[in-house]
Amino acid sequence: MPTAEIPAQTLDPTGVAAGVKRFRDDFAASAVRGFDWPLVGAAVGLIVFSLIVLHGATRDDIPGSPDYYLLRQGVFASVGLVLMGLLARFDYAHLREWRSQIYAFLIGSILLVLVVGSAARGSRRWIDVGFFQIQPSELGKVLIIAVLAAFIVERVRDRDAMRLTLGVLALAAAPAALIFLQPDLGTALVYGAITITLLFVAGVPWQHMAAIATVVALLGTLVLWAAPAAGVNVLKPYQVDRLTAFLHPNEDPSGQGYQQAQAQIAIGSGQRTGRTVDHATQTQLNFLPEHHTDFVFAVVGETYGFAGAALVLTLYALLLWRALRIMASARDQFGSLIAAGVVAILMFQVFVNVGMNIGIMPITGVTLPLLSYGGASLVVTFIALGLLQSVAVHSRGPRIAGNPLN
Repeated sequence: MPTAEIPAQTLDPTGVAAGVKRFRDDFAASAVRGFDWPLVGAAVGLIVFSLIVLHGATRDDIPGSPDYYLLRQGVFASVGLVLMGLLARFDYAHLREWRSQIYAFLIGSILLVLVVGSAARGSRRWIDVGFFQIQPSELGKVLIIAVLAAFIVERVRDRDAMRLTLGVLALAAAPAALIFLQPDLGTALVYGAITITLLFVAGVPWQHMAAIATVVALLGTLVLWAAPAAGVNVLKPYQVDRLTAFLHPNEDPSGQGYQQAQAQIAIGSGQRTGRTVDHATQTQLNFLPEHHTDFVFAVVGETYGFAGAALVLTLYALLLWRALRIMASARDQFGSLIAAGVVAILMFQVFVNVGMNIGIMPITGVTLPLLSYGGASLVVTFIALGLLQSVAVHSRGPRIAGNPLN
């Protein structure tokens, strides 16, 4: 039997090599197509700045381990970057299908913390797994965005605005209340900021927003002043003092006003270009408390001056601008709401943290995204940015008709 001839071109090694190269190039292009690279650049810039600041500020904090915080922050950042890249290829639309399971996991994990969580400084926020501490309330920031966004998309066409508003508030109130009991007031406030932002972006009537603002103001007055005056303490006394100390900073500068006083001294002493690491006495002599977490912005101000603080704020402005662009160009309402929730997290935490460092906001324990030390906070922030990238990557197709936000 004669042997069939094999076409010569199939044996051409040049053709095979060219095909492999085309496949490799196409795969590489598809892996990054749609990425918002300015957003990635801003995030990486903040991480690099974080590593530089932590290296100088914490070199004497752990005897014998000058690079303790630096190395751990580097590991957390690497894990976060990988997760961001993986989530960018994930279609965020699947989160709508899993909204019930996500909400059940959110509530269950926070309840688990209250039962078996590790206690530190009077708070029970973490589950200790030996080599790492899991903080469900941090991951919950992203999970609650998915749950509320899915709920809004399902209910927004019912034309029952009151039912929509009350449903969103009820869904958000349950995990926020459990987090408040840990107690973790700062994270509970972040949940509130996410909820208000999503309601606003969903287009609920302004009367509802005004009513919510009124209720919040009344509750704040009741909890901080009226109830304590009547002998009823909803918050612990130290929480009330921390929340109100910024209103009268000179009344007790060595007590509840100590942290903000030292932060302002640190920022003011940095002047234009900073005092450098070796001469940043507020930081190096430990006058500035929590200089690697809550008050890292004061470290930036003292060590690198106005120039360093301006650079950090510029990177945050770039990050928020790109996030807002992604929100505006999302292919559907669900994507817009996901992006809006991430914007709420970033904007609220930056405003509150920088504000408490310069004395215009109360101390609530809210960290500075991507700059403060912390594994859970850092990784969750990158997860949130990964969802933003997912919205950007999957928004290159046509926008879905009938979307009220289009």
